[in-house]
Amino acid sequence: MFRFTNFLMGTTALAALCLSSTAQAQTQVADNGPEAVIVTGVRTQADVPNKIEEITAVKAQVQVNAVNTEDMLKYIPSITVRKRHYGDTQDPLATRTSGVGASARSLLYVDGILISSPIGNNNTSASPHFGIAAPQDIKNFEVLYGPFAAEYGGGSIGAVLNITTRMPDQLEIYADALGAVENFDQYSTHETNGSWQLAGGIGDREGAFSWRLSANHLDTLAQPLSYVTLTRPAATSAAGTVLTGAFNDLNRAGVPIIEIGANGIEAQVQDTDTAKLAYDFGGGWEATYTASLFHQIDNATAETYLRDPAGNPVYSGNSNINGYNYNIAASSFSGTVYDWNQTDLAQALTLKSGSDGDFAWEAVASDYNYLNDKQRVPTTALPGATTGGAGTLNRLNGTGWYTLDGNGIWRGLPDHAVSFGLHRDAETFAQAKYNLADWIHSSPTSTATLAKGRTATNAVWLQDIWAFADQWKATLGARVDDWRAYSGVNFSASPALNVSQPGLSTTTFSPKAALAWQPDEAWSLSASFGLANRMPSVTELYQAITTGATLTVPNPNLKPERASSYELAAEYKPDGGRYRASLFREDISNDLLSQSAPLLAGSTTLFSYVQNVDRARSQGAELVADQNDAFFDGLELSGSLTYVIGKTVKDTGFPAAVGKFIPQLPKLRGEAVATYHVTDALAATLAGRYSDRSFGTIDNSDPVSQTYQGFAGYLVVDARVHYQWDDNWSVSAGVDNLNNYKYFLFHPFPQRTFVMEIHYAQ
Repeated sequence: MFRFTNFLMGTTALAALCLSSTAQAQTQVADNGPEAVIVTGVRTQADVPNKIEEITAVKAQVQVNAVNTEDMLKYIPSITVRKRHYGDTQDPLATRTSGVGASARSLLYVDGILISSPIGNNNTSASPHFGIAAPQDIKNFEVLYGPFAAEYGGGSIGAVLNITTRMPDQLEIYADALGAVENFDQYSTHETNGSWQLAGGIGDREGAFSWRLSANHLDTLAQPLSYVTLTRPAATSAAGTVLTGAFNDLNRAGVPIIEIGANGIEAQVQDTDTAKLAYDFGGGWEATYTASLFHQIDNATAETYLRDPAGNPVYSGNSNINGYNYNIAASSFSGTVYDWNQTDLAQALTLKSGSDGDFAWEAVASDYNYLNDKQRVPTTALPGATTGGAGTLNRLNGTGWYTLDGNGIWRGLPDHAVSFGLHRDAETFAQAKYNLADWIHSSPTSTATLAKGRTATNAVWLQDIWAFADQWKATLGARVDDWRAYSGVNFSASPALNVSQPGLSTTTFSPKAALAWQPDEAWSLSASFGLANRMPSVTELYQAITTGATLTVPNPNLKPERASSYELAAEYKPDGGRYRASLFREDISNDLLSQSAPLLAGSTTLFSYVQNVDRARSQGAELVADQNDAFFDGLELSGSLTYVIGKTVKDTGFPAAVGKFIPQLPKLRGEAVATYHVTDALAATLAGRYSDRSFGTIDNSDPVSQTYQGFAGYLVVDARVHYQWDDNWSVSAGVDNLNNYKYFLFHPFPQRTFVMEIHYAQ
């Protein structure tokens, strides 16, 4: 309540400050350059030197089998959403220079609400919260590459994604029904998984007031997220109960293992309810309020492949498999069985001025709050754990963040557009793990671990777009961030740890520069430079590592990572088409990355934890092409190809990583989409997604990619047919992974999936 009260007070103060700036504040948008004033809470950019990629909801409805909002990003150049199944809430964004484990290097917004999680930098708990925006409410997506706009902080190293939702001009009603079926077949897991979704919305405009209400319900069953594996002992043995059903395999390091079962088999029920209100005061003055409530119940189960001589399933115990002795721990299967209940509330309030005069401003405040986040996990072995027994409760209640932005633009000088702003964000992380006598029903009996912390950033930025000559524009900008981390606490009952972590603070300066030349209407060329400083997130600072009977926090004094980014780009826009070529480079010092290294000087025992890697470098090229009526009328072609070499340049803590490829960053990626508009009502799409293999370890010690926990290459083909029956009704049918390619990106990924959708709108 205290944090939310502060959010409301800050919102009021920021709005009052902007209102007092001028009684004649008016809104205008820069013609060119990396900055444009936000409109009604939508962080859009106009004609930036590092070009925007965009997809509208209308286009996505024709081309993409979109069950969740993030599905609509499938074919955006150089962008990958690591989505393991429909309804996945651990779906980080990867960019052209960062892999799926670097979620903090991208900023994602929905109507001004920050949905990328600033509390961590990983592909699990710090993944974006796409569920706040239902796909039926989306108007368009815009992606800005790199840290070239002063408006955005260090999280823009990779990309900025702005999602805009729709507002009605008249009475609108829509209803949508969707179903999907996946056939999954791997090892001894043979199953048919179904998903269904119902959505509806209504909105209207009554004079100056417009509103929209929408609801989305998703029920989904997924393929396994992981497999239970055991490392094969060096020598054979006759000890243990003889079991059958296991599969011989290799892990990603090439070590012999056996696969004994599947786990993390999620059954999810998700609901998203959203209200968006807007009021037009006249003269372009407008206020917008958005509130979105996301709720999920996620139950995960496990499946064993093992059978004893009597044919009974086996989950734990002293066993003999294929002539080797294994002691299967209780947690091998039960550790990924859970009951997870989440409720998140996102809010945003925007106030902007009119559209005349030399000065314009906008104020945006947003808040994201984990109202309820509880995950119950058994610690007793299956199958007994299905009915109860000891366990733990992991709770994140109270975790969240808020943002405050006051932005302005001044055009009082000829040929100049000066934009500027004030920013604040504050994050709260609160994680508690409790012991349970009965993991299904009981209340906590004692506290097992506790981790808390806060971070906050105050920033000011300034940018000038100067049209200094015909066909030429220069952009100069800078950002100053004042950051601090405080109230860090780590507690553990066993091993014992109870420490208040030291506070941290730093002030950083991030310059930006760009030069753009447009010799004619079809051609444009640009060069861009941006320096960004990403501060350590609270979970990077306060992670805990167990070393025998000791628990320690390796480094609660991590340094910010500092990225210098460069881009040269050329774009050609003939009639009905667009072609772009870019060369880019990124140098990062103090790279924040989880890697293996000793905790104690001179020790040979390695542990994986977040460290500052001295230097890393990524450089490459990107090609993008779009053409309407290609070869013949009605054929729309688009595609992209990204080639990047990312390597660790210096690593004092782990010299074996020097010269190796950056984890989870493939050298070559590409997408291609062909849509044939057979008639005005009927369109058929065939699309492909390709990626090279990548490495999961910083020293590239995982040569086997096509295995659980490996990062394999893939070529996946999708298809969709969309038919607009009349002005109100449309129907779509499609297949994701039409070629049924079986691959791993650490987790096993979905196999061939059929999707059908019926949509009504008036």
